[in-house]
Amino acid sequence: MTMDLAQPPTLEDLTERLWQAVRRGDEQAAAATVRRALDEGADPEVVLLDVIASVQGRVGREWAANRISVAQEHSATAINDRAVALVALHPSAHTEPARGRITVACVDGEWHGLPARLLAEVLRLRGWRVDYLGAQVPTHHLVAHIHRTGPDAVALSGSIATRLPTAHATITACQATGTPVLVGGAAFGADGRFARLLGADAWAPDARTAADDLARRPLPRPQPDHQPMDDLPHLIDQEYTLVTRSRPRLVQAVFGALEDAYPAMRDYDELQRERTAEDLSHIVEFLATALYTDDDDLFGGFLVWTADVLAARGVPAKSLLPALELLGRELKDFPRAAGILRSGSARLTRTLLTAAGTPR
Repeated sequence: MTMDLAQPPTLEDLTERLWQAVRRGDEQAAAATVRRALDEGADPEVVLLDVIASVQGRVGREWAANRISVAQEHSATAINDRAVALVALHPSAHTEPARGRITVACVDGEWHGLPARLLAEVLRLRGWRVDYLGAQVPTHHLVAHIHRTGPDAVALSGSIATRLPTAHATITACQATGTPVLVGGAAFGADGRFARLLGADAWAPDARTAADDLARRPLPRPQPDHQPMDDLPHLIDQEYTLVTRSRPRLVQAVFGALEDAYPAMRDYDELQRERTAEDLSHIVEFLATALYTDDDDLFGGFLVWTADVLAARGVPAKSLLPALELLGRELKDFPRAAGILRSGSARLTRTLLTAAGTPR
């Protein structure tokens, strides 16, 4: 008679197994991996945050590096979302609500719902009653839900920085009901600087920290006479509003100027033209967001990230520089926008020189 000396998989092994399953698009293997881990006694919160969330982070990095396609990224995200549901339904994850009520939602226009879903399930595990409203929640629907349910706090998730102006309006609307707002996600900055700028009552860098903070003490109720929308005096110059309204015209003007400067663009097929216009639109969107937040680094960081994504797809990252110069010409009468463009171009140039091995 021999003893079975097999050990349960390590966290690293479990994460790798789930990654291989989602990479193949094998939902059954992913579900079996998660279910077996839970059946063998794995902590549901650990599975959520240290396995599923870790794999989802890798999905994003692999897409950015062009090692998986958009379709694979969507498939992997969908499988991970179903894995979260499997954890939530497992008997080991059942917890009776004993704390209070939290509404978890994504900013309107934010389609990355998995981070908010993970937070919602962690809070349930910690004994909260949670209303998870999902991705792209219109602000007026969120406010109506608050009036109907009276939560102790709203947890607002945002991954895309261009949704920060909408997030600001949402934070203000929630606070006007007397409900405190905790925010999280990449959109609010790695250090939470945009959470503070936009007047959120609290910020957390991840779901575990958010749950810990909410358990430690209740968030204070906002003062009814405080209006965070008045806290950004730099918006008085109207540059954000004017650039936002002018985005279609700016994209068209820069696209036409690029065709004049680089006649080969006129031979682009429909897909190439569409992607170029999308890239230009994203540049203007991030410029507008940098104007809203008065933060040059936000725009510069976007440019460096975009350069990496383009390079991974075989597109010379330096192709961004002419577009920035032409956009600067269109916005020559907008001093803050012109300054952000110059700063972003300089940062991108330094990054490209460093990547090429040229001393700065």
